[in-house]
Amino acid sequence: MNGRKVLLGAGMGLGAGYLAVRYYEAFSEWRNPAAPVAKDAAAYARARRALEVLGTVRGIAGFMAFAYGPLGARADRATLRLPVWARPACYYAALSLASAITELPVSFIEEYSLERRFGLSDQSRRGWLDDYAKGATISAVLSALLATLFGFALRRAPRRWPILASVGVFPLFIIGNLIVPLYVMPLFNKFDPVTGSLEERLRALASRYGVGDAAILRMDMSRQTRKANAFVTGIGKTHRIVLGDTLIEAFPENETEFVVAHELGHYVNKDTWRLIALGEALAIVLFLVANSAVSKSEREELRDRPLLIVRLYAAMLVASQALRPLLFAFSRSREWAADRFALAATGDAAAGASAFRRLRDQNLADEDPPAWYELFFSSHPSLRARIATLEGS
Repeated sequence: MNGRKVLLGAGMGLGAGYLAVRYYEAFSEWRNPAAPVAKDAAAYARARRALEVLGTVRGIAGFMAFAYGPLGARADRATLRLPVWARPACYYAALSLASAITELPVSFIEEYSLERRFGLSDQSRRGWLDDYAKGATISAVLSALLATLFGFALRRAPRRWPILASVGVFPLFIIGNLIVPLYVMPLFNKFDPVTGSLEERLRALASRYGVGDAAILRMDMSRQTRKANAFVTGIGKTHRIVLGDTLIEAFPENETEFVVAHELGHYVNKDTWRLIALGEALAIVLFLVANSAVSKSEREELRDRPLLIVRLYAAMLVASQALRPLLFAFSRSREWAADRFALAATGDAAAGASAFRRLRDQNLADEDPPAWYELFFSSHPSLRARIATLEGS
């Protein structure tokens, strides 16, 4: 018990101290924005790596302190007057909004200010705050919905809830992939069809693989960032190949074609379905781990209370860290497969290598991250390895 108190105190202290520093920095930055710094890719990469590591540690420590500390318990008791079915939604919606408000200064420094100082964003403060508010609102609604469904599974099948929850997760993955491209992403950006010679070139490429009817869209990514990017979203008829305007305007058509061919590789290889299957398998494992990590007496005592969901999620959060190397290794393998597809589709290794070098320079990307970072944090292979592979083709 004393050990738990020490750990909880350390977690709360870490969170409070970090917030205090960021609040001070945010207040100073708001009043007197820091001057831009040189576009140093190595310095930017070091800052990003440090923030990811700190964010992971702080997130786990903070959530564990909340789940087993006095704040989580007090918030749980505040819901006892509500109907049982409404408790999870109210608890998690309030928790999500409170977290967004508390983390606002942190995000302002680590997302908005850092990107602006390195010359990677021209977004206004108001524009960033608008996007942050939209994201916080969507997150609160989604948290309330998922908590309600989770609470239903726990009440309906207190012993076999991992099975019920696992069955329920699969359609949620499908629905999410249908809704996000069509209704959520347009809340943040404008999407227009790619036109002209580039559209003809990309449509011909897609038609060769039986997906000539896929939506190929231009996204006004420059609203938020100067970084170039492209990606694929959705499933079935909602599948979209999206190119940032920052990519279209900065890259020649042969390099853009290679980048799109890479995204087309994800489409043709059905990587969205692979990720859904992986997400389902991961959910099953984490539900079973959480069920065994939280004692039977604790589950019975808290059966009708949102605090049980919090503690189960805390167990899943910790367990998921052990799976990070496997999950990121899978992601990198799919990126390698998409690179191979792009090379076969275009037959232009030089354009691919040139595109990756341009992405590296425009995005201040970390060309060759440390091995430990790639193992635990990188969803993509290093650009140096990808460029070397193309140059050796």
